[in-house]
This record gives sequence, structure tokens and C-alpha cells, in this order.
Amino acid sequence: MKIEILGTGCAKCKKLYENTLEAVKLSGKEAEVSKVEDIKDIVAYGVMSTPAIVVDGVVKVSGKLVSPEEIKAML
Repeated sequence: MKIEILGTGCAKCKKLYENTLEAVKLSGKEAEVSKVEDIKDIVAYGVMSTPAIVVDGVVKVSGKLVSPEEIKAML
């Protein structure tokens, strides 16, 4: 599974990355988690509001910070 955190490096984006790492650990699943900070790459997903989570190429959440438990439910 590939998970991307879209954001330009703001505090919420960093927290979402941390929450995602925690969610992956809680789920017991294997996943590659990466940050995407280039605005062109973010816009390519059709995201206009960050932070956002993309799981296997599908935007799951955009424009808000979600908890590790909410992220785990998406995986």
C-alpha cells in the first residue's frame, strides 16, 4: 500500500504525517508513507486544500487533520 501526505510543510501537514505513521502501526499493515510538498504534484491530484491523504492513488481526505483512528479505518 502506498500512502501520500499532500501538503506544503505546514504544522497540520506534519501532524497528519505523524498521525498516518501511527495509524499504519496500529493497523498492522505494511505501507509506504511519503510526503508530497510540490504544489504541482498536489494540484495534479485535484486537491485545492491541504493537508490531504492519498491511498493507492485515491484522495481519501482533503483540507482537514484527521486522527490516527480515522486514518486506520481508511486503510
